[in-house]
Amino acid sequence: MKRTNRLTEGNILHTLIRFAVPVFFTLFLQALYGGVDLLVVGQFAATADVSGVATGSMLMSTVTMVITGLSMGITILVGERIGRGEPDEAGRAIGGGICLFVVFGVLLMVVLLAGAETLARLLHAPEEAFAETVEYIRICGGGSLFIVAYNVLGAVFRGIGDARTPLFTVMLACVINIGGDLLLVEGFHLGAAGAALATVAAQAVSVVVSLAVIRRRKDRLPFHFSRRSVRFDGRIIALELRLGLPVALQELLVGTSVIPRPAQQVFQSLL
Repeated sequence: MKRTNRLTEGNILHTLIRFAVPVFFTLFLQALYGGVDLLVVGQFAATADVSGVATGSMLMSTVTMVITGLSMGITILVGERIGRGEPDEAGRAIGGGICLFVVFGVLLMVVLLAGAETLARLLHAPEEAFAETVEYIRICGGGSLFIVAYNVLGAVFRGIGDARTPLFTVMLACVINIGGDLLLVEGFHLGAAGAALATVAAQAVSVVVSLAVIRRRKDRLPFHFSRRSVRFDGRIIALELRLGLPVALQELLVGTSVIPRPAQQVFQSLL
């Protein structure tokens, strides 16, 4: 039997609250990654590492919010197709989203790896913590595909009405991030690099767990998906961008509002 949560049946307010509360806590926990890194590094590492994590996590938090906003296009389109009783079209929406985010993820990774020093300067990283900031950005940038993959998977789950699985995987990732921070920062004295590695590892685990859940439920999913579903369909990708870009832009503006003013002016001049 195919499993989906029908959000238009029963008590609408109760259903919306039951769906929205896990989404709220999922986004809240995602935003805590940098805070956890900063807390542990502040206790067990040097001042330069603390400054590097503070600056780098501010950037990565904004990146994560933008990805989350953009992935809303997948959530909306998948939910709409399932609601219309079109499981094949829902599968194509997921496949188009995968293509879109593979390109986006690779470009993001290249920008963060190659442009880490430039970004650190834009963020006005202190000279004494410049190397730590660059290192944090580069390590997180190298693992940015995991951030992208997790948000695509979370968007699919929410599109079929399941907001609890993304919450579970993010809670698990937070526990792993805390444990990894303590191990790498306190145990191995890796400072900002250790905090970044712990964050990437936690994101990777959340992706693996999400994929395992999908594999386990594959016969009960309310959409039809195969390798042929993964293709560059301009119509689907354009629609997902039209739905997701306004949310992503909003998150970008919110994120850049807390970035140091010189960098903020550069980012906003590009909009």
